[in-house]
Amino acid sequence: MAIKPVPTDRPLRLAFLGCGFVTRLHSKTLAGFKNLDLYYASRSAEKSEEYRKKYRGKGSFDSYDAAINSPEIDVILIATPPDTHLSLTEQALHAGKHVIVEKPPYLKSTDFDKVRQLSEETGLQVMVAENYYYKPLLVKLRKILADGLIGDPLFIHLNATKKQKTENWRDDPAITGGGALFEGGIHWINFLANMGLTIKNIRGFQPTQKTELERSVQVVAEFEEGPIGNLLYSWEVSTIFFGLRISRIFGREGSITFESNGIFLFVRGKKKKLVFPGIKNIAGYRTMFEDFLEALRNGEAPQFNLDLAQRDLQLIEAVYQSIEGKTGN
Repeated sequence: MAIKPVPTDRPLRLAFLGCGFVTRLHSKTLAGFKNLDLYYASRSAEKSEEYRKKYRGKGSFDSYDAAINSPEIDVILIATPPDTHLSLTEQALHAGKHVIVEKPPYLKSTDFDKVRQLSEETGLQVMVAENYYYKPLLVKLRKILADGLIGDPLFIHLNATKKQKTENWRDDPAITGGGALFEGGIHWINFLANMGLTIKNIRGFQPTQKTELERSVQVVAEFEEGPIGNLLYSWEVSTIFFGLRISRIFGREGSITFESNGIFLFVRGKKKKLVFPGIKNIAGYRTMFEDFLEALRNGEAPQFNLDLAQRDLQLIEAVYQSIEGKTGN
């Protein structure tokens, strides 16, 4: 489809919908970008203006509608609870705005079909802010596996356990659309699916739970290339040293040991090497926004596109369906 690019002769004007943790996080990342003006929208005029002042934004709005319908704005970044994402995306596209939507993007994978059709009709982009795809750690792992430094991979073990409190809307199934795997584990499903291997089958196992929404899950994936992947994702497991965790990839000719956040990785195989992927952009946010903003200016799709984002959600749905089938619910 023909995508309408954002003009290059002026600053790109981006408006956040929602003034919470994610908006704070992204505002800090985007503060270093040139030729970009930030705006803030909240249901509270006081809060949006507070964020504008704090992050030196260009303007603020007292409602989401006002930001979406403003002729000043080029791009809407949706940082509201998941149950609002689809309707706000549709509203923004109808208003002639490009969209960046936070994870989890939509409550159902089939929602992407509606979004894709509307995006094609309007010539406007919809991007899903999946930073894990851009993590330096994952980029390094992809290259190491592609170069065959540990031979054929056999087992992939990802430790993504941590202690995380939930509050407010994250405990409401109608708002979140799912539990820990859906809300936060979607990052790690993306990680597992983008190591240069193709998932052909995926299923989940769940420990006994004490809450309506799951807080711990084990995911097992079979890859077309042969290896088996194992992901442990939890909000109930305490970790040492502020969340340091060790993950491993075992191959026929060696192994890769890495800190799950991306602090280091050690290759023992055809070559031995200790790699520090990079602390400054450890979460991949900066690289993600560089790609997104360039795509908006050039009228081209970003590296992480709607098809990949839809696939991630389809994988999570398959995990949940397999768990429901085992429990008989």
